[in-house]
Amino acid sequence: MTGSAPQKPRIRDAEATQKRIMVAAKKEFAKSGLGGSRVDDIAERAKANKRMIYHYFESKETLFQRVLEEAYTDIRMAEQKLELDHLDAKSALEKLVRFTWKYYLDNPEFITLVNSENLHKAKHLKKSEVIHVVSRRLVDMVSSILRRGVEEGVFRENVDPVQLNITIAAIGYYYLTNRYTGSIVFERDLMAPEALTDRIAFNIETILRLVCKVSD
Repeated sequence: MTGSAPQKPRIRDAEATQKRIMVAAKKEFAKSGLGGSRVDDIAERAKANKRMIYHYFESKETLFQRVLEEAYTDIRMAEQKLELDHLDAKSALEKLVRFTWKYYLDNPEFITLVNSENLHKAKHLKKSEVIHVVSRRLVDMVSSILRRGVEEGVFRENVDPVQLNITIAAIGYYYLTNRYTGSIVFERDLMAPEALTDRIAFNIETILRLVCKVSD
């Protein structure tokens, strides 16, 4: 009994330290990308010893992969909590489009992390088993919505769920990643409240037009 009890505080301390490192790393990678981030800065932000980062994560590259996996897992888990199964297909799809847009607005670091990984040609995600598992959940969710829509007589048949997923992400992702240049080119503040309201309405209309049957 006396031999195992002292281990509990150490385990809790290790978990807390790793959590602080992950939070700090996410902020640093989102701010500076993988190439521009320094382990020293992550350690300082996490209030952790630099050696502990290497102890728990082996390298900056591995830490970046873990941060990416956590970021993708977070959004996929949030999608699963939407409880779309009890809604009709059109309402479910609209709710998913709204969620995706709001998630990007509320979690700008997700977009910058994805941008950084694309600069590295997804070499970290290629090594990840986690990504494949969590990503299938989204494809399955959209497939289910499309199937229900066909059964309800409101959606076209043979809409590719992967292509639809890409389009839902793209119409929000592009708008936000290009908000600064877009505001100049189109001579309007793309991040003004009314502009954001107009944009989500446009996104929903666009997606529904893609999948809905054309009225006779």
